Amino acid sequence: MGKLTGFLEYKRELPKKRPVKERIKDYKEFVNPFEPAQLNQQAARCMNCGIPFCSHGCPLGNVIPEFNDAVYRSSWLEAYEILSSTNNFPEFTGRICPAPCESSCVLGINQPAITIEEIEKHIIEIAYEKGFVKAKEPNVRTGKKIAVVGSGPAGMAAAAQLNSAGHFVTVYERDDAPGGLLRYGIPDFKLEKWVIDRRIGILEQEGVIFKCNANVGVNIHINDLMREFHAIVLTGGSTIPRDLPIPGRDLKGVHFAMDFLKQQNKRVRAAEIRSENILATKKNVIVIGGGDTGSDCVGTSNRHGAKSITQFELLPQPPKERTAFMPWPTYPMILKTSSSHEEGCERHWAMGTKEFVGDGKGNLTALKIVDLEWKLAEDGKPARFTEVPGSEKIMPCELALLAMGFVHPQHEGMIQDLGVELDDRGNVKATEKSFQTNIAKIFSAGDMRRGQSLVVWAISEGRECARKVDEYLMGSSMLETKDHSLIGVTY
Repeated sequence: MGKLTGFLEYKRELPKKRPVKERIKDYKEFVNPFEPAQLNQQAARCMNCGIPFCSHGCPLGNVIPEFNDAVYRSSWLEAYEILSSTNNFPEFTGRICPAPCESSCVLGINQPAITIEEIEKHIIEIAYEKGFVKAKEPNVRTGKKIAVVGSGPAGMAAAAQLNSAGHFVTVYERDDAPGGLLRYGIPDFKLEKWVIDRRIGILEQEGVIFKCNANVGVNIHINDLMREFHAIVLTGGSTIPRDLPIPGRDLKGVHFAMDFLKQQNKRVRAAEIRSENILATKKNVIVIGGGDTGSDCVGTSNRHGAKSITQFELLPQPPKERTAFMPWPTYPMILKTSSSHEEGCERHWAMGTKEFVGDGKGNLTALKIVDLEWKLAEDGKPARFTEVPGSEKIMPCELALLAMGFVHPQHEGMIQDLGVELDDRGNVKATEKSFQTNIAKIFSAGDMRRGQSLVVWAISEGRECARKVDEYLMGSSMLETKDHSLIGVTY
């Protein structure tokens, strides 16, 4: 539980960051580590609540009070063993998770929550430093072969768990390197790619096989996988972006956010870019969409040296603190200012885009925008909007980035060839309890099944799906699940 009176003695602190003027000159991570005394104090704030809502708020069910206590006592091996018992990749979640656990922290009722995410990152990095993180090959192999299609966080988690159960696992990735969204979606300044490579190396030592440039449904026939493998896990993610079909959409300068971000990820690793360069340098950039992807576009545009950066959000500005409609411990929809926003960005709320304006030669020069007026429903959520009369205006823009989320996974190719059922939203249909599709040997997890979501949810789904695959192949499973902890801690 940390120190008995720690939450009374110490205030929430976050590690210092490199100065903005310095960090926008490169694509390196910029959050400094805690000093040992600071880390000890932050762990000491944990209250050891009777009911740890933080664990319930975490999609992985991380045993948070226990590892906080271990950190407070500087028992690093214990902290690592507790954390890794529920989370395969704390080095990822410790960097890019929005930390729903912190929103559920009991301390957050009347003061700032525990810095759970930062503590998690420090546990895993110290574990690597001390040599605790080692490849562990299974003692016995079952002889069962499993194909995992997609090497993002859900696919990697499923592969890691299934391999630990003794199965032979092959992961198919259509890009030139494993990692999925982690590699070609998250900017390097939030997650440097050596972090992914380090974990991939351990998985390979444990026996997981990664096959890249292997696009199932294109250069890999799904029938070959059906014949060769005893089970197939689909973890290809939600990859079809939401479009904005308004006049001028085909102008040069209008791009999907992920095309922009993926290109920059490739530039950093000196990989070949086979399409037209998308650069923000000396341009007026407008990012349409107020989520994390939009924020990543802001940070990348700052590093490109954009002339100006503006971010639009369709919804009205959220409150800065919880309201009566967002009671603790629910995840609050409050105003968030990311590190990218701190670097420089103008934000507009309740803004609609009506037209992409061109110069008559096919190039984007501006956006026609309009203010929106939202009316609230009884539960405090925006219900509908109308345009504010006379509010139309033209804003200069040479690069518009569409960051409005994703609608569903790609249907053409693998999914159509397989003939798996889809749900009403166009995702692969498989229940949360079974993760099994209408084809018995085919399972699905992550964004491909649940729709666009968080990396931490993808890891959770990959782990839970792995247990169901193991049960399908073996009749029972010893793999951990949120419902059955092997370390004997249950809530």
